[in-house]
Amino acid sequence: MIGHLTAVWRFRHFLMALVRLDLRLRYRRSVLGVGWSLLNPIAMTAVFTIVFSNLLGAGAWDYAPYLLTGMTVWGFLKEAATVGSRSLIANEAYIRQSPLPYTLYPLRTVFGQAIHAGIALLVVVALLVMVQGSVGPLTVLPAVLPGLVLAFLAAWAVATITAFVNVYFQDTQHMLEVAAQIGFFLTPIIYKRDVLDGKGMSWVVDLNPVNLFLDLIREPLLTGNPPAAATYGAAAALTGVLGLLAAGTTAWLQKRVVFHL
Repeated sequence: MIGHLTAVWRFRHFLMALVRLDLRLRYRRSVLGVGWSLLNPIAMTAVFTIVFSNLLGAGAWDYAPYLLTGMTVWGFLKEAATVGSRSLIANEAYIRQSPLPYTLYPLRTVFGQAIHAGIALLVVVALLVMVQGSVGPLTVLPAVLPGLVLAFLAAWAVATITAFVNVYFQDTQHMLEVAAQIGFFLTPIIYKRDVLDGKGMSWVVDLNPVNLFLDLIREPLLTGNPPAAATYGAAAALTGVLGLLAAGTTAWLQKRVVFHL
């Protein structure tokens, strides 16, 4: 595992060149450029805020940062899994021509999604500064950093696992998209956890791994208080397990997968 990470670090310049290439191709000849990646969550946040802030009895200015943070974290993890599942197939030409570490290609996808999510989170911070009328939200950014790092590593691990599985079973990407649509409504993104707690459905949130990363990022941003140590511990343990699964999958399949591309 250490050797593989060292190999990824050795090819970091090639990785960043691929990420820049993805951004250039995605926004080529676009007027707004990377701004388009913000337009969707901001537009959805505006629509959902108008509808659900009244239904849930929450103030629009309190609900909008809550919703945008949730949609940003969810969007990052969802895209890392679904788009990442296609990363080995999409990079078949590179894989056949050069002996680069296989985990470099899922990491390429995760880096690109992280850039978009990072910009959206900066919009959340700007919105909080405007709503609260102070620079207080800027001081809690160090408390958000561990959650961002854990979410990034977990997303990389999931993208690596699904990328290998998708080579052998290409319905995986479609199954992930369906699962993501269901998972969106089972995760406290447009509503708060209290809604499920009040109906005796706390287990839906407790069993949802995405909620761990949501809590690590959303709670310090919106409340200024760091999450409970147990939340950090659970997220770190989950990330560690996913990392070991990704490392095991890579070690098991890296010499065979090229024959199935």
